[in-house]
Formats: sequence, structure tokens, C-alpha cells
Amino acid sequence: MAVAKWLACIRSESGSDLSARPHYPSMPKYPKGVSVKEKQTIEGSESKALFSVIGMTCSACAGSVEKAIKRLPGIREAVVDVLNNRVQVIFYPLFVDEEQIRETIEDVGFAAALAKDEIGEGTIQVCRIQIKGMTCTTCSNAVESSLRGVHGVKKAQVALATEEAEIHYDPKLVSYNELLEAVEDTGFEAILITTGEDVSIAHLKIDGIGDDNFWTVIASSLKALPGVQAVDMDPIHQKISLSHKPDMIGPRNFIQVIESIGVGTIKATIYPEERGRDSHKQEQIKHYYWLFLWSLIFTVPVFLTSMVFMYIPGIKHGLETKVVKMLTVGEILRWILSTPVQFIIGWRFYSGSYKALRHGSANMDVLIALGTNAAYFYSVYTVLRAAASSKFEGTDFFETSSMLICFILLGKYLEILAKGKTSAAIAKLMDLAPQTATWLTLDSDGNIIREQDIDSRLIQKNDVIKVIPGAKVPCDGLVIWGQSYVNESMITGESRPVPKRKGDKVIGGTVNQNGVLHIKATRVGSESALSQIVRLVESAQMAKAPVQKFADRISKFFVPLVIVLSFVTWLAWFLAGKFHSYPKSWIPSSMDSFELALQFGISVMVIACPCALGLATPTAVMVGTGVGATQGVLIKGGQALERAHEVNCIVFDKTGTLTEGKPVVVSTRLLRQMLLRDFYKLVAAAEVNSEHPLAKAIVEYEKKFRGEEENQVLPEARDFVAIPGYGVKATVRNMDIVVGNKSLMLNQGISIPAEAEELLAEAEAMAQTGILVSIGSELTGVVAISDPLKPGAREVISILTSMNVKSIMVTGDNQGTASSIAKEAGIETFIAETRPEQKAEKVKELQAQGYIVAMVGDGINDSPALVAADVGMAIGAGTDIAIEAADIVLMRSNLEDVITAIDLSRKTFSRIRLNYVWALGYNVLGIPIAAGVLFPSTRFRLPPWVAGAAMAASSVSVVCWSLLLKNYRRPKKLDNIDISQVRVERVGYRHLTRVE
Repeated sequence: MAVAKWLACIRSESGSDLSARPHYPSMPKYPKGVSVKEKQTIEGSESKALFSVIGMTCSACAGSVEKAIKRLPGIREAVVDVLNNRVQVIFYPLFVDEEQIRETIEDVGFAAALAKDEIGEGTIQVCRIQIKGMTCTTCSNAVESSLRGVHGVKKAQVALATEEAEIHYDPKLVSYNELLEAVEDTGFEAILITTGEDVSIAHLKIDGIGDDNFWTVIASSLKALPGVQAVDMDPIHQKISLSHKPDMIGPRNFIQVIESIGVGTIKATIYPEERGRDSHKQEQIKHYYWLFLWSLIFTVPVFLTSMVFMYIPGIKHGLETKVVKMLTVGEILRWILSTPVQFIIGWRFYSGSYKALRHGSANMDVLIALGTNAAYFYSVYTVLRAAASSKFEGTDFFETSSMLICFILLGKYLEILAKGKTSAAIAKLMDLAPQTATWLTLDSDGNIIREQDIDSRLIQKNDVIKVIPGAKVPCDGLVIWGQSYVNESMITGESRPVPKRKGDKVIGGTVNQNGVLHIKATRVGSESALSQIVRLVESAQMAKAPVQKFADRISKFFVPLVIVLSFVTWLAWFLAGKFHSYPKSWIPSSMDSFELALQFGISVMVIACPCALGLATPTAVMVGTGVGATQGVLIKGGQALERAHEVNCIVFDKTGTLTEGKPVVVSTRLLRQMLLRDFYKLVAAAEVNSEHPLAKAIVEYEKKFRGEEENQVLPEARDFVAIPGYGVKATVRNMDIVVGNKSLMLNQGISIPAEAEELLAEAEAMAQTGILVSIGSELTGVVAISDPLKPGAREVISILTSMNVKSIMVTGDNQGTASSIAKEAGIETFIAETRPEQKAEKVKELQAQGYIVAMVGDGINDSPALVAADVGMAIGAGTDIAIEAADIVLMRSNLEDVITAIDLSRKTFSRIRLNYVWALGYNVLGIPIAAGVLFPSTRFRLPPWVAGAAMAASSVSVVCWSLLLKNYRRPKKLDNIDISQVRVERVGYRHLTRVE
């Protein structure tokens, strides 16, 4: 009985929002009253399932899948294999089944299927397609369903706000052309952005071709070039699109070939549309502007003849002049003027409705088409009836249909205008790249033959580019000549200019400040660091937040429900009028009971707007992630944004996160007679193979100790072994060298004398790290290394505490040093001497206690914890592995940005909630008012054209609310942190103690 109640409780919980629940432990926790036998029955019924999960690309993906599965009740173990795209889950069927697990994986954003249902093996590629014509979530869901139904597609994600689709597909089973056809079959225009292959697409504009034969010659010449895979000719728009391998050939080569064919008469350039990322948006804005303008030209006279001129005696008489029986001049004028609005200007609504209904869905276009057609064709009926009868007196609603379309087009124009501003952050990032570059042609001896200004998009790998003072670096490259200072703050957040000389790397989009630099292009186009940042932001804006599922679920039945409500409203008012359930005085003098009921029905149909619900989340996520990018906080998608706002516990790594990450040797004590020079030569030889910051500090110190005049190499180290969390050991000059902490020495059987214990305690008391060195199995020296706290670290911890966020420090350093650093930073809870896997275990322990945990780290050893945490934050100056594993990247490496990330996520999610309240408010309040609930008591009714204006305003208002996030400012408390005053002075080398 106890088990039955418990199962019911668990199952009721599983229907709640799993993303808001803490991790469940691997074994179920049993309530009181469950016998041992019952426990054995439950545990003995465990099952194993293998899922194929498509779309995972890194450890961060694996971590998000693992976290989502383990939040389900009854999960014993979940193992994610990224390389083979598989997940093995051991679970208890009494609590969860395979379908729930599969749905949970898909909720994270990956396509999942039981291994036996896997549709194919092979290399998975990611294709991106721009989609024109989507208006609401019903449209995006229809496209998404169509793409997912294509054989060979593993995952498809369509974003309404960005109007793009990202498809993971098997190129052996389906081509990208078939994906484009699948989109176009749903009724929308599809434009290929990238195929996912190692192929670039160049678009060239051709001028000066007078003979059509030239197109054939050009096509055959281009196809013959090495690296060219496909050539698409568009003579109408004077455009050529080429798919090519960027490592083999580039657009500059294509231009040379084309112009050589024309012998001076043909001019080829990069197609202008490729420069502006928002060209499609500008086209849409211009399109809707002209549609609205033309609808206004026709609608204003219709409005005047029906609602204004009827009150001017002279004009009224002319409009009421009979032409044929009861048909008046005014009715004919309104019919003539409203017809182009209904069928020409409003044709897009017919087209959109047909496309939606053809695929078994209903969108906003269906509601508009039904509402305007009901008003228009009833008006046509009254006109024809008046022309055929000498007694009929009816009222036409031509102004209703034309004004509805006019206001809806105005709303779409304003909505697209506002939506265009949501991607302003990406536009700012793209503007960092210069439009032109100075290309140098060199001879075989490296002498400059020619300088030429070219479009920066024509730069190819290994080109030599000249960058003058004050100019932007056009691409990623390597300095081959000159020296200067480069301002990299726009990319890395480093406020001070970085010195550059021969052999140094430069980043595209940064600004050269002093001298002239010649750089060799190493990464161009989509490979550049700037492009990768832009792609990261784009991917974040594509990814759906879990809360978006709420709108997606509503959109499935929203339009059909509105149509039913509209019909019921009309029927109720019509029957009420037919059976005289309300006084005749309620009916306006210009209409009868049927027309009054019709107006109520049309108003209900057009006031309901699914667009606002569909835009509530993605627009806020777009603006939020864009604002974050401009402030140096890269948030990888809506899921990370949603989880970050719930964070109430942050686990900090010490070295490189809380501290500067650039430790220096501050003192050395030798415990036996030995030259310090020889001591460091042996220690540095052992440590040179280690990536640990403390090892690098010893190696750097050894270089300074022996002086610049000595150009000697370190002795060779054999049998090198790095022991994470402990230290290293190696054999140098036939002597066993062990460098590390106290635990390592004890594990190696090396005794630690009292003097060394005292030196360690002394170093730890001064917040220094004590490193023990054993040579020949005898403890030889103690090296003290200092790594000061980052400026403002204590203030950041204090602010987090005021935000009700608990701070914990986890480090592999010894207890004494960890205690000193934690005390200096104001952190009460810390864990020392932890290995990488123990950091991840600590994160899971905190999650089991109910905390939503964020992990902040910078090293390879932090990656497991970054993946295990609910939100992983990587310091931007850290390793690529840590950045890849994290959900949020702090590009400026400032601890203050941890607060900015949490605060921004809270503000963004608050705006999402407000958007939903606003969007639902229009419908929850608007539909009853449109249905006439206020009419019996107040005689207030909502005319259809007013209802249409309100519907249009709902979408615009939601986008505008999201746009207010552009005014986000980080918390004022951060402005009070004066870095210059809290900077810790680095300990100099003068504290060296030499014992010989």
C-alpha cells in the first residue's frame, strides 16, 4: 500500500516542470513503511534502454542530455556517448518508461529514438535555411514537422523570430536540395544559408553580359576550376552562386576568370546582398510598407463614405442616390474600393491560409481570411439583394473587411520593423569587420610588388594583408612583419592594448593602434573568431527555451478553438435575436439581429492572435542573448538563459577564476646543500611538460633565474607522469624528481621533515601555495607560489550573497592556502585538495540538496564540473575545452560578469513572463469583450476593425516589450567596484630566500 501511494505521488510529480526540479539520486529514496521485500521488487525490475541521439557535438551537449535524464524519477544511471551519438539508460519501469525518456531528450533539443528505430548511420551535417513568409508558431511548427518527416533528417529546429531553420541530416540519405523542397512544399520560400559541408557559397553579381552565350561559357569555365562543386546561374538577376571548397579556391579567383572571359566588358563583384545581413528584413519592411500604403489609399475613402460622409447632408444625399432599385451610389463605391484590398492587397492571407490548411494546420492567416471574407461576401450579398429588390434595406460591411486588412498590415509592418531591431547585437558584431583591406602581392624574395584595396570578403587563406595604424584587422592572421599595439577589447574584453610583433596572432575586427603590420591570413570568412562568436549568438537565438513549449502546445489548438468560439458567438447572438431574447432597442438602427450577431462573430475571430504567444519567448531570448554578447557574456541559448535565472548556488574554481591565474614564485627554501640554479633546472625539466599554471610559474621563474645571456636547454625528462590534483613525477639525469603537494609525497613514500611542515604552514598562512620537491626520493626543497585574488573578487562574492546566491570555492590546492584565499574572498564554504571528478561529485551533491548550481571555471580539470552543473560558466581566457563545455562564456574574464549573467537572465525571464501575461491578456480579456459580454449592461461592442487593430497591436506590443531589454544595464552595485583600489600587489622576486 505504501508503495502504491508513493508511486502515485512520484507520477504526479513527473507531470510537473522537470526542468525546475533538482537532480534525483541514482537510487530511489523510499518512504517510511516500504518493506525490504518491496524495495527488492522495485530494484529487481530495472530495465536498460539504448537511444540514438542526434545533434550532440560536444561534452556540453552530453552534459545537458545527462542532466535532463537524471532529473526523471526512477533513473538509476545514464551514460552518454557523444562520439557514437548514443545514450544508455538504466531505469526502473515502475517510475518511468522509454517514451518519457525519449521525450525528455527531445525537450533538451536533440532528436532521439530507440536504437532499433535508428534510420541510418553516417556523418551528420548541419544545414541552415532562411525561411520567408512565416507569421506565427503554427507556421514554424508546420515547417518543423515537414522537415522532421523527411527520411534522413535527424533533427530539425525552426525559429520564428530569426526566420531560420537548422537541420541535422545524413547527406547519404537526403540532399540539402530536398530539404529546400520540403520547406517550399509547406508553402514558404526557402533560401540556403549553409549546407553543413566543408563548402562555402559565393554569390557574384555580373554586369556587362549582352549575349546569352556568355552565360554558358562562364558556367563551363567556372565548373572546370579545382574546388568548384556547383554553379547556379541566374541571368534575370545577373547573379552567379558557386559552391566551392575554401581551402582550394576563393571568390577572387572566380572574378578573375569571369572578367578574363569578357575581355574588359564584363565586371564581376561580390553580390551586394551578401554584405547586409538584414537585407531580407529590409525587403520585408519595404514590402509591408507598400502593402499598407496601398490598402490605406483604398480604405480611407471606404471609411469616409460609410462613417463620416453619411453625417454631411449634401454628400449623404448623393451617396444614398438609388442606381438600381435599392442599390445606392455609396454601396457601389465601397464595393469597388474594397475589392482590390480584399483580393489583391489581401491575397497573402488567402495564400497563407491555403498553405496552412493543405498541411492540416491553421494559422493566423486562416482567422484573417475567414473574418474578412465573412464581412466582404455578406456585403456582396446585401448589394446584390438591394439591386434585385425594391423593399430590401440592408447594411454592408465593406469598411469592416478593408479596415481589418489595413490595420493588420500596419501591425505586421510595425512588428517586422521591431523584430529587425532584435538582431541589432549581431549587426554590431558584424560591423566590427572592415569592408575593405589592403592586399599585398609579394615576389619570391618577400618584396612587395603591388598594394591593392579589395573587398574584405575577397581575402583568401595565406594572403598577406597590410594593416595601417587606426585600421581594423580584416581577418584572423599571423604577424609576419612590423610591431604595434592592438586594441582587442571588442573581442576579448582586455582593456589594455596588446603588443604585437612577428609571430604573434591577431584577431579579425580588432584595431591596430600604432605601427604598420603585415599579417598572413590564417582564418577567413566563417572560420574567423568573429564569425564564430556571431554563429554562437545566432545558435543561441535559434535554440528554444523550455518555456517556449507552453506556446507551442497552445498554438496546436488555438486557431481551431477560436473558429469554434467565433461560430458559437454568432449562433448564440443570432438565436437570441431570432427568439427575441433581448429587446429590439439593443439592435443599432443601421443593422438587424443577424448582422449584429455576424459582427460579434467576426470580432471574436479577428481579435484572437496566436502571433503574440509565439513571439513572447524567442524575441526576448534574441534580445537578451544579443545584449549579453555586447557585454561580453555569451549565453548559449534559451535553455541556459532559463536555467541561469534560477541559480542559487555558485561553485568557483580557485586558480584562474577567483585568482589572477598567473602565479609567480615568491620564495624558495632548500633543505639540503644544493645550488639553487641546479635545483630549478631539475624541477623545471620535470614541470615543463605540465599544463598546470603552477608548473608554468616554476618554468618561467627558471628562465629568469638563469638570465637572458644563457641560452641553454633544459635536460630531458623521461617517464613523465602528471597526476591530476597532486603533481608530477619524472626521471631527470637518472634522478627521480617528484613535484607536488603533501599527499603526493606521502603516496610516494617520501617522508616530510618538521621543517618542511613549518614552511608549508607559513606559506599557507600567507595565502601562498607550498610546493614540495623531492630529488632522489629525498625531500629537497619547498617552493612558495603566490596567485593573488582577482580585483573585485571579494565585492563580487558580497553582491552574490545579497542576491541570495550561495558561494562555494572548490580547489585542488592544499587546505591552508584554500582557507586563506576563501577568507580573503569572503567565502565561508570551501573544499580543498579535490580532483577533477570530485568537483563534479560536489556539484551533484549540491543538486541533490535542492540547489540550482552554477559552476565557474577555466581549466580542463573544470570541464566535468561545468558539464555536471545546471549552468556552466567558463572564463573566456580559459581553455577551449572549458569554453566548449560551458553554457555561458564570460569573454572578458571578469568575475563581475558572473553577476551580469545571472542578473541578465533574471531580467530576460521576467520579460518573457510579462510577454506571456501581455499576450494572454489580449486574448483572455479581448475575446469575451469581442463576443459581447459587456453589451447587455453597457451597450458596448467591439467593431471588427477595432478588434483587428487590437490583434495587430498585441504582436507589436510583445516585440516592443522584448526590445526594452536593449536598455539593460548591469547592476549598479558593480559600478561601485573600484578595481584600482582593490588590486592586489603582486609579490616580487626580492622575497627569494637562497639556501646553499
